[in-house]
Amino acid sequence: MFRTALRNVLAHKARLLMTMLAVLLGVAFVSGTLVFTNTISQAFQKSSEKGFTNVDVAIKPDTDNDKRIGPAPHLSQRLLDRVSALPGVDSATGIVHGYTALSDKDGDTLRSGFSNAGANYYPGKDGKDARYPLRDGRGPRSADEVALDAKTADAGHYKVGDTIRLSVDGPVLSQKVTGIFTTDDGNVAAGGTLTLFDTATAQKLFDQPGQYSEIDIKAAAGTSQTALKAEVDKLLPKGDAKSYTGQKLSDDQARDIKNGTSTLRTVLLVFAGIALFVGIFIIANTFTMLVAQRTKELALMRAVGASRRQVTRSVLIEATLVGLVAGVAGMLAGIGIGAGLRSLLGSTGVTFPDGPLVITGGTIAISLAVAVGVTVLAAWLPGRRAAKIPPVAAMNSVHAVATTRSLVVRNTIGALFAGAGITAVLAGTTMEDGKGVMGLGAVVLLIGVFVLTPLLSRPIIAAADPLLRVFGMPGKLARQNAVRNPRRTAATASALMVGLTLITGLTVIAGSMQKSIDKMATDSLKADYVVSMGDMGAMPLSPEVAKKLATLDGVTASSPLRLADSRIDGEDENLVGVSGKSLDKLLQVDFEQGSFAALSAGKAVVDQDTAEDKGWKVGSTLKVTYEDRSTGTLTIAGVYHGNEMIRGLMVDNSVLTPHLREVKDFQVMVKTADGASDATKDRLEKALGENPAIQVQDKEDVSNDIAQMFTMMLNMLYGLLGMAVIVAVLGVVNTLAMSVFERSQEIGMLRAIGFDRRAIKRMVRLESLVISLFGGVLGIGLGIFFGWAAGEIIASSISTYELVLPWGRMGVFLLLAGLVGVLAALWPARRAAKLNMLAAIKA
Repeated sequence: MFRTALRNVLAHKARLLMTMLAVLLGVAFVSGTLVFTNTISQAFQKSSEKGFTNVDVAIKPDTDNDKRIGPAPHLSQRLLDRVSALPGVDSATGIVHGYTALSDKDGDTLRSGFSNAGANYYPGKDGKDARYPLRDGRGPRSADEVALDAKTADAGHYKVGDTIRLSVDGPVLSQKVTGIFTTDDGNVAAGGTLTLFDTATAQKLFDQPGQYSEIDIKAAAGTSQTALKAEVDKLLPKGDAKSYTGQKLSDDQARDIKNGTSTLRTVLLVFAGIALFVGIFIIANTFTMLVAQRTKELALMRAVGASRRQVTRSVLIEATLVGLVAGVAGMLAGIGIGAGLRSLLGSTGVTFPDGPLVITGGTIAISLAVAVGVTVLAAWLPGRRAAKIPPVAAMNSVHAVATTRSLVVRNTIGALFAGAGITAVLAGTTMEDGKGVMGLGAVVLLIGVFVLTPLLSRPIIAAADPLLRVFGMPGKLARQNAVRNPRRTAATASALMVGLTLITGLTVIAGSMQKSIDKMATDSLKADYVVSMGDMGAMPLSPEVAKKLATLDGVTASSPLRLADSRIDGEDENLVGVSGKSLDKLLQVDFEQGSFAALSAGKAVVDQDTAEDKGWKVGSTLKVTYEDRSTGTLTIAGVYHGNEMIRGLMVDNSVLTPHLREVKDFQVMVKTADGASDATKDRLEKALGENPAIQVQDKEDVSNDIAQMFTMMLNMLYGLLGMAVIVAVLGVVNTLAMSVFERSQEIGMLRAIGFDRRAIKRMVRLESLVISLFGGVLGIGLGIFFGWAAGEIIASSISTYELVLPWGRMGVFLLLAGLVGVLAALWPARRAAKLNMLAAIKA
C-alpha cells in the first residue's frame, strides 16, 4: 500500500502542486514566526546580559509599598556614600534617568523610536564611565555639554563639536556634543535615543537634585552577589528602597523579553493558523477530487482483496508524503521569512540588537508536525469516504450522486450549528463580559455556514443568472458548472469566505471605533489646542509650559492637567487637578448635577460611574490624604457624565498643587481668540521654542492621530490576513484546474459543436468569478454580523460608539473577490482552451 501511495503521488504531481503550495505557505508563516521571534528574543537577552556585566547589586526605590501615597522617594547622595564605603564594594555608581527628546538638523524629532531617554555620565577613578565606552570625544562635564549614543549620532549626522537642540520636559536647550559612545542598551537597539549629561545637570533636569533613580554596585573580587546584597540591605531605609542582585535583574529582564516576544509570537501564529485553516479546505477538496477520479482503481483494489482500512491508509500515506515535502519546503521558506522580517523592520527604522539567526530543533519539529498533521487531517474524510464505497457500485459509478438522506442530514447539522452560533453570538452581546461566549459562537456559526454552503450556493449563484445571460451560452454553462458539484463549490468558496469574514469584521470594528473616539475627542473639547509631550503624552510637561502659554497674547483660557495619588476614605484614588475658573471654556461635559464653577470654590466634581461605584453624591464629604501625607476634606459639588478621555475626581489646582512633591502637567488645554488656524498653531509652537519634545494639536490633529493609529493597525492586519487570501486563491486555481481535467470530454464536445477557444476561456473565467463572488458575499455578510456583535460589547463601555458600515471598502472587498476569481482562472482557462478536441473526446 505504501508503494501504491507513492506511485499515486508521483503520478499526480501537477494536481497536488497547489495543495503543496497551500501547506507550504502556512508552514512558512509558522516557521518564519518562530525563527523571527526566537532570533529577536535571544538578541535582546544577550544584549541585556551584557548590560548587567558590571552590576552585582542594584538599589531601586521601593514601588511596591502599599502604605505609601504617591511615588517612591529617590535615592540620596548619603546612601550612595555609605554603600560605597561598604567592605566588598569595588565601585558604586549613582544613576539618574528621565525623558529626553532630540532634534535633528531640520528641527524634527530625532529617532522617535522605542524610547527617548536621558541619563548621567558617571566617571569612575579613571575618568571614564564603564557603562558607556566612548567612540569619539569625551564625556560631558558641564551644564551645556552632552554625549550621544553612536546610532543616534549617525542617524542625525552629528559629530563631536556640533550643537544639538533638545528638551527634557519644557524649555529647549542647545547643548554641545562632546562625546559619542556605544551602548548595549536594548532600547537604543530598538530605535530609541540615549543622551548623557554630567550628573549634576541630569539631576537638575530630571527634578532629582542631589538624588538618584538607581544605584548600581560592583562587587570586589571574592565577594558574592548574595553576600553583598545582605550587607547593602542593612543600610536601606525600609519601605523606601529595595536591593536586587544583578543575576535577578538579568533573569527578570530576560523573562520580560520572553513574555513580550511571546505576545508577538501568539499574534503571528494566530494568523498562520487562519492560513492553515483555509488550506484545509483546499487539501480536502483536492483529495476528494483525486479519490473521485480514481474510484474504479480503488474499487479494483477492493475487489482483489484490499480492506477498507488499507484503502484509507493509502490515501493518508499520500497525504503524509505531500505534507512532508510541503513541510520541509515551508520550513526552509520560513527561515528566509524570519530573516526577511528582521531586515524589513530594520529598513523601516525599527532595529534590534545584532545576533545570529536562531533555528531551533523545536521550530523544525513544529513545522513538520503542523504540515503533516494538517494534510492528514484534511485528507482523512475523503479517504474514509472512498473506503466505504462498495466495489461493484464504484465500478458502475452509482456512488457519484449524493443521496437525499445524506443531504438532509448535512443540512440539518448545518442549520443546528448555525442556529447555535447565532444564539451564542447574540447572547454574548447582552453579557457584561461576553467575549468568550461570542468567540465560541462565531466559530460555531462559521462551521454551520460552511456545512450549509452547498445548500446556499444554488439560490445565491442563481441570483447572478441575469448578469451571466449577457455572456450568452458561456455564461449559462458557467452558472450550471458552478452548481453542478455544490460541495466542491462550497469548499472553494469557503476558503475565500473565511478571509473576507475576518477582514470585513475588523474593518467594521476599526471604522466604528475610530469614529466614536474621534466624536468623543471633538465633542468633549471646546479648547482649540491640546499641548502635550510628543511621546503620546506618556511623560509629563514642565509647569513652565502652562505658565508660558497662559501669558501669550490671544490666549483667552488655559488649564494644565495634573494627576496625583491620594487616599480617600481609606482607598487609593487618583486626583485630577485643573483650572476651575477656565474649564467651562475648555471642555464640553454634561452634568447630572452641579457644574465646573464649583471647582473654583475649592470643591470637587466626579464622573457618574465613579460616583455610583463609590456611593458618592452631591454633598458627600470625603476625607483625603495627599501625597505629602497631609490630610483634608473635599465636598462633592457636581456629578458629570465622563468618557474614556474625561473622567475621575477633579479638584482645582490651587487645592492640589501645594501637596505635590513634583509639580508636573500631563497636558495643557488652550483656547485662543482667533480659534484654530495654521498661523495660531505656528505662533504657539514658536512661543515654546519649536520644541522637539512638545506637540501642539488642534481637534483635527487629534482626529488624524486616531485615524492614523487605526489605519496602521488595519494595514498590519490586512497584511497578515493576506496570506489566508493567497491560500484561498490557490484553492480556486486548484479546483478549476482539476475541474477542467474532469470535464475534458465535455470541453472537447463543446469545441466539436462550435465553441471556439475564446468561448471556452470565457466559460471557465465566469465560473471562477461566480464562485469567488459567492464566497465574497458570504464573507462580507458574516463580517458585518460579527462586526455589529463585537460593537455591541464595545458600546457598553464607550458611550459614543456607533456602528459604521464602510460601504466603500466593502465594495472594494467584493471587487477584490471578483478579481481573485478572474486571476485564478487565467491558467485553467488557458489550459481548457488548448485541449485538442479529438483527444479530449477520446479521453
